[in-house]
Amino acid sequence: MKRQHTLKPLLAYAGSRRILTYLSLILSGVSAVLALGPFIWIWFIIRDVIAAAPDFSEAANISFYGWMAVLFAVLSVLVYVAGLMCSHIAAFRVAANIKKKLLDHVVTLPAGAFDTFGSGRARKVINESSAAAETYLAHNLPDFAGAVVTPLAMIVLMFLFDWRLGLVSLFPVACAFAVMSAMTGRRMAEKMKQYNDALMDMNNEAVEYVRGIPVVKTFGQTVFSFERFKDSIDRYHTWVVAYTKQLRQPMMFFTLLIDSVFAFIIVLTLIIVNTGGGSASFTTDLIFYVIFTPVIAVTLNKIMFMSENGMIARDATARINEILDMKPLEEGGILTPKDNSVSLKNVSFKYADSENFAVKNLSIDIPAGGTVALVGPSGGGKTTVAGLISRFWDVSAGAVEIGGVNAKDIPKEKLCDTVSYVFQESRLLKTTIAENVRLARPRATDEEVMRALELAQCSDIIAKLPQGINTVIGRNGQYLSGGEQQRIAIARAILKDAPVVVLDEATAFADPENEYLVQRAFAELTRGKTVIMIAHRLSTVAGAQRICVLDGGELKENGTHAELAAAGGKYAAMWREYKKSVTWSVGSKEASNG
Repeated sequence: MKRQHTLKPLLAYAGSRRILTYLSLILSGVSAVLALGPFIWIWFIIRDVIAAAPDFSEAANISFYGWMAVLFAVLSVLVYVAGLMCSHIAAFRVAANIKKKLLDHVVTLPAGAFDTFGSGRARKVINESSAAAETYLAHNLPDFAGAVVTPLAMIVLMFLFDWRLGLVSLFPVACAFAVMSAMTGRRMAEKMKQYNDALMDMNNEAVEYVRGIPVVKTFGQTVFSFERFKDSIDRYHTWVVAYTKQLRQPMMFFTLLIDSVFAFIIVLTLIIVNTGGGSASFTTDLIFYVIFTPVIAVTLNKIMFMSENGMIARDATARINEILDMKPLEEGGILTPKDNSVSLKNVSFKYADSENFAVKNLSIDIPAGGTVALVGPSGGGKTTVAGLISRFWDVSAGAVEIGGVNAKDIPKEKLCDTVSYVFQESRLLKTTIAENVRLARPRATDEEVMRALELAQCSDIIAKLPQGINTVIGRNGQYLSGGEQQRIAIARAILKDAPVVVLDEATAFADPENEYLVQRAFAELTRGKTVIMIAHRLSTVAGAQRICVLDGGELKENGTHAELAAAGGKYAAMWREYKKSVTWSVGSKEASNG
């Protein structure tokens, strides 16, 4: 059964508390049966009243029947609450274990794993899919058990009083079930997946849009500047509107059928009365069906929405497994780098979702303590090369060696201690400055953290914060500029003190004042280290010992600034264009020619 396929993988996370889930189903079913009791006792009251009329004093059992109705109602609620307590205890354990397993797995994945998957998409899966599983087990599943037991008990009751009225009551119910099956079958499951895909895509693009808001404000652009985000919204809107229109007609028939049971009963009653089949007992039975049949509409609506909730839970499980199926990089290395040199030997690499190689047959040797700059047009492979050195991904062919040892053969912890990466856009956690820096070395003392911050030229930042290094970023208006965040990130790298440093466009978002301080921080960070830097501002790499020009993932030129500028090749052209951009000003000759 499909329902079991939803339940079984989720209960694998419940551990010893899975028995509580089964107990909650039983209690919910018992509660559903007890909830029908008041209808029977109320019918007894009406029957006795009709039989005693006009001398109502002869209806002596009315009080007893009334208290029995109350008792069954109270018992139904108490048993249902007990079932929910069981289901919630198990559901909380499942949700907690899902999150733990996902987070434990995520930290084993390479840093580049979510470049294509999307950080917003991953956050949605970890938070919302685990929440969907919790809601399904805590509420939807017990309610579904009750919704299934209720019609079974109702069928027994409907045929117990008058089989003719029971049969005619079931006819529209059967038709409604047929319509509901058409709406909630495999086609609906596929539609639910498409809906969640569209929602997740929009969520992922929204995260990227929010991150780019400073650029939008700087250049006075609108949402149309982020075409991918707008397209994701448009796709979501188009899909939702089309699917809503598609379900309009079957939903109309479903609602009409479940609300028309009473009409079928009236038609049959008129036929029976006109053919002389009416009697006092038939009249009292009819009253029971008048009281009881409205429950049918409520029950069928519950079943329909429970079916949808089951699809949501199955889709959540599939998305959880999508992350868990992502393979971490191979581990098991036991070798230690001999020095701080870095070598790329005939390296080729392409991303999982791409047919073309991002890096092709690339060989670069960087001696220990050397400084190499990677330059070239956007999409040339610079960031990919930096990621391969840090082992964000594994090469498709060739080898990346650090200290003469293949990066695959170096234990993950050792490699992490060996290579420090300063990203183009530094992202700090919403915690204290000290804890953000201490991420590099959790056992570092406050004195070591302060020393790293001073070397990273962060003294002015600390001085203006109300609690100094204990100020929480992102709370009570305590925010840092892009350049200030970059200096905090550099302090983290200084504290880590890795012998190999990768700088990826690390001054891209810094204003002139911050850039000066960032450059001074870099001087402290890179002293005595092997440095691989990526930059579009050629002035920042002119002093590098060697410059490698990448284009299309291939090494086009290689040499010092003076050698490449004199060679008249691609780098020389880039340098001429860079000098023009530096000297450009409004009203200048270059501007007027442009």
